[in-house]
Amino acid sequence: MFELSLLVPESRVEEVSDALDALEALSVSVEDADAHTDAEQALFGEPGMPPPKEGWQRSRVVALFPSEAPAQEAARLLQVQDFFEGCRLLDVAAVPEQDWVRLTQSQFAPVEVTPEFWIVPTWHEPPAQARQVIRLDPGLAFGTGTHPTTRMCLRWIATRSMAGQRVLDYGCGSGILAIGAAKYGAAVIDAVDIDEAAVRATLDNAQANGVTLNAGLPDAASGLYDTVLANILATPLKMLAPLLRAHVRPGGSLVLAGILERQAGELTEAYAPHCRLEVTDTQEGWVLMTARC
Repeated sequence: MFELSLLVPESRVEEVSDALDALEALSVSVEDADAHTDAEQALFGEPGMPPPKEGWQRSRVVALFPSEAPAQEAARLLQVQDFFEGCRLLDVAAVPEQDWVRLTQSQFAPVEVTPEFWIVPTWHEPPAQARQVIRLDPGLAFGTGTHPTTRMCLRWIATRSMAGQRVLDYGCGSGILAIGAAKYGAAVIDAVDIDEAAVRATLDNAQANGVTLNAGLPDAASGLYDTVLANILATPLKMLAPLLRAHVRPGGSLVLAGILERQAGELTEAYAPHCRLEVTDTQEGWVLMTARC
């Protein structure tokens, strides 16, 4: 493998990236050329909203090619194009051979939910103190247990009695919350998501963990539940307020995550006509909000 590295101003990134795609690069990545310096620019934006800027002032564009010849040819062709003005060739270099599977696996260690409850990738042995374990490998669907919102939801499940409950996991991703509810005694579990890949991942992960649940698209959620879990994001949670509340039986629990601390007030207001949300856990700038309906 060889990589072609270019220094590209913000106005040229899209054209250069498109050209590299046309030149059959295996992959094209864009990063802040000033990362880890005083000139670094952080780009943040709310999901579903346009970013404050389209890109960095100076970007490092890296294209991967199967061998040196096509990488050098791409560099030659790019440098004679009008749109390459203001850009600069940084390097064409061999990519060191690595065991990419082992490297990826090394980045995912067992995750502690509580001292006795852990999420453990299949290539690791559970910690000695683990009494309850979810086996889950990184995949296409969100939810490997590493994010604070997922850990807070699982911690909520682990510290309450779920025995015999009917549970809804709305926006299930990998199915990790539904599996957690099953591990702690829930009797009937519906897990739904708008992404069919998430539905398939949930069923596969449930089978791998030896639990039984139902998974499908959102219209598979029906009737009332003792607990409704939704770890999504603040904006869709606000839009879904009437629907989620309507699925909670009288006296049941609504558990919401994917909410930044600064968004807690917005969620409280959005759900005020339906129930009284409270912040019941915080971690790394995120909050868990719950209500007894």
